[in-house]
Amino acid sequence: MSLSISEMAQYQRQLLLQDFGLKAQERLKNFSVLVIGAGGLGCPLLQYLAAAGIGRIGIVDGDRVQQNNLHRQVLYTTADVGKIKSVVAALKLRDMNPHIVVEEFPFMFEKANALPLLADYDLLIDGSDNFSTRYLCNDACVILDKPLVSGAIFMYQGQISVFNYQNGPTYRCLFPEPPLAHERPSCSEIGVLGVLPGVIGSIMAAETIKIAAKVGTPLSGILLTYDALGSTFDSFTFSTVPENKHITTLGQYDFDCDLESMQEISCDELKTHFSEYLIVDVREKEEYAVFNIGGINIPLSELENKLSQIPKEKPVVVHCQGGSRSRKAIQILKKNHGFRNLINLSNGLRDW
Repeated sequence: MSLSISEMAQYQRQLLLQDFGLKAQERLKNFSVLVIGAGGLGCPLLQYLAAAGIGRIGIVDGDRVQQNNLHRQVLYTTADVGKIKSVVAALKLRDMNPHIVVEEFPFMFEKANALPLLADYDLLIDGSDNFSTRYLCNDACVILDKPLVSGAIFMYQGQISVFNYQNGPTYRCLFPEPPLAHERPSCSEIGVLGVLPGVIGSIMAAETIKIAAKVGTPLSGILLTYDALGSTFDSFTFSTVPENKHITTLGQYDFDCDLESMQEISCDELKTHFSEYLIVDVREKEEYAVFNIGGINIPLSELENKLSQIPKEKPVVVHCQGGSRSRKAIQILKKNHGFRNLINLSNGLRDW
């Protein structure tokens, strides 16, 4: 599919690049990318992919914009607070570049929809913030033989790599097993420097463009890390583990839960029977101050110092923003302190 006169004008500076030119730009136009997450990493990479001329972009994210997203999720403004991220992002990308197709999927990337969604795209980009989704992305890419561009951030540090590219190593070759629950705090618990996802997301976009345009050498078998405080980049090589290339079915990805079943309640059900429960919010105090549904606020980091505030004689609904921290809290209370009356708010406040 050739470029129109308007497209030639829009991409002029890119077309002038040595070893890029018209052929590479046409490859971008004919390439499709599925992006998981329109948050900190997703915002910069989506903007650069759209501006570069990736012909078709799918955005999977069911979260809504919150005020505490705005310091790092630069695609959104205060007017977008409360709106679904994938829908808002798609509208803005279409305004940015009318020559591309942008499709929004206002729900989460899960085991039930992963393969059907990915099958229709050339490449997957993982901008998620949890290990369950990262391993799901990897396994879906291995099954469908799709390349995976992946990034992650932690406080002042970030990392990027390309997996399953031209028979290269996979995410499981680098990280065979997810870390234990207590070893993986989220940015909601420990914070993140606002500019960090901009740096990492931009590099993720660059890796995607290189693969789509067939220029340069992607980070296959290389983990690139960035330390914002030290202003340093480092890289580490890793190799293919053969058995990780032979995944044929999706597995179990709810790494935040024990194998033991956990009782859960939906937002709708809780609203109907709200007075029957004590509510324990394990988010940070700053999050609670911005918005809460009542009850008591005991941050996860302070949980074991405030056990006396949680009764054992009545049903207690534990919640956080998305459900991860509340599951950790319930695991701790059940395993270490014998609580048997705890109910997790499924999906946290996402559905409230």
